Amino acid sequence: MTKRQVKPDDAASEQSCRVACSACGMGKVCIPAGLSREDMLEFEKIVHKSKPLHRGEFVYRRGDPLHSVAAVRSGCFKSYVIDEGGNEHVLGFHFPGELLGLDAIYTKKHVCDVVALDTSCLCRLPYTDVTKLAARMPDLQTQLFRTMSQRIGDLNTVASDFTADQRMAAFLLTLSVRFKLRGYSERSFNLAMSRRDVGNYLRMAQETVSRVLARFQDQGLIRINRRLVEILEHDDLHLLAGSAFCDSQNRI
Repeated sequence: MTKRQVKPDDAASEQSCRVACSACGMGKVCIPAGLSREDMLEFEKIVHKSKPLHRGEFVYRRGDPLHSVAAVRSGCFKSYVIDEGGNEHVLGFHFPGELLGLDAIYTKKHVCDVVALDTSCLCRLPYTDVTKLAARMPDLQTQLFRTMSQRIGDLNTVASDFTADQRMAAFLLTLSVRFKLRGYSERSFNLAMSRRDVGNYLRMAQETVSRVLARFQDQGLIRINRRLVEILEHDDLHLLAGSAFCDSQNRI
């Protein structure tokens, strides 16, 4: 078998995966947020930093047993399920500082597939170790509850009866907030997910996604260049989203 050539961005991703939690730029939005130095050192002992995952590689598959939860270190992931008819249903997109694997806590088996959308890094935490630490560290327990609450809220918003324009506006503004919290630009960001995935997640056709984005651009709300999205009129986009974004913003 031919050994895969390591690209420069792969090497950079692998290097970032080796950074300790205390030195990680995602520390303020990840599990360790608010821990004391002593608790942080103990927490770092259970963290297993993985090698980069490439586009199309899975974190876990539906039905896999729960062994660990994972914190996204870099990149972007998609969670989804396949129904009995073979149709894919996107459940969410996951960015640095966010947790994967909490879906399996009740049944001890994962209920969805999670796949990398680009070159990405994870920190894996054995579930049994996390629960033991959470019992002794209130800040860690609070962060876990907060993450689960946010996920429930995300699903409720997608299921709500909003227009296509409201859903898209809220989606873009929510991404803006999530990127800002992670130290990235809140007005200019790349979409790692495809238009098809966005439409699937927002419960609209891919053609509708393209039409809505084109209309937003014609109205001067955003500028699009391939996967790069620039928010030009943040306040107007907020007014357009209405209560669809208010709900999302309160959960970030």
